[in-house]
Amino acid sequence: MAQTSESRRLKKQERHQQILLELKLKPHVRVADLAGQFGVTTETVRRDIEDLSREGLLQRAHGGASAPHPGSQHSLDARRLEFIAERERLGQFAATLVSDGDTIMIDAGATVMEFARALAFADRRVLAITNSLQVALILGQSAKARVKLAPGAYLPQEAAVVGTETCDYLKRFHVDACFLGASGLSEAGVTEAIEEFDTVKRTMMGQSRLCRFLIDGSKFGRTHLSRVASFSEIDTLVSDTLPQDHLGERLQTAGVNILTPLSRRETFENERRHLACD
Repeated sequence: MAQTSESRRLKKQERHQQILLELKLKPHVRVADLAGQFGVTTETVRRDIEDLSREGLLQRAHGGASAPHPGSQHSLDARRLEFIAERERLGQFAATLVSDGDTIMIDAGATVMEFARALAFADRRVLAITNSLQVALILGQSAKARVKLAPGAYLPQEAAVVGTETCDYLKRFHVDACFLGASGLSEAGVTEAIEEFDTVKRTMMGQSRLCRFLIDGSKFGRTHLSRVASFSEIDTLVSDTLPQDHLGERLQTAGVNILTPLSRRETFENERRHLACD
């Protein structure tokens, strides 16, 4: 788009209005495109997007921004472009909780895809049961992993199967642990925005000795339509950051084991200092 002297003189409030207008016309806008359109630097546009994100008027995405969807969930492809570094760090850390010979269940979602990718790279000898085509494809690349894909009704936007057939299949197995994502974690518990995902998650929980939720900090404080689990049903919360305030207090009171990459490093350093003192 040709730049005009008028577009280059846009003030911050005018840029904000234009960004929101663009998002009414398309699902995603790119920082580089907006910078060229406004005649400003990409850093200026990133600050604009950060301002609008704090106000809840848009959602930051890889290389740009997306329109918000209150009370609903983006498609899997859209979510994969959000909080990329956090998801990768969380997935890699969660993979360290899996040992050779473990049997696990993994549900569908962008965060557990990173967990599956980390498991594949780690070459863990595991048996994994999943309702996610993406998780099956990723983990199936490992020569040591055995993957069982549940049948069911296919959800194209999530690349996953759901329904009675899916849950009946999962009930045939008993595993060491399930690794589950979620749309939100608040004082209401773990909640889910995608229809029928909650039933699959609860079925996996019922068939697992340990229940581990992989939830990044961007989902703290969010409550969606369907409750998946109360605090008492969570064995371990794996996240990139520690929950704060009332949410953190409620989780600790319920006895939830909260693990983050930082907490694991702190534990390791404390153990080293203790050994050195001995």
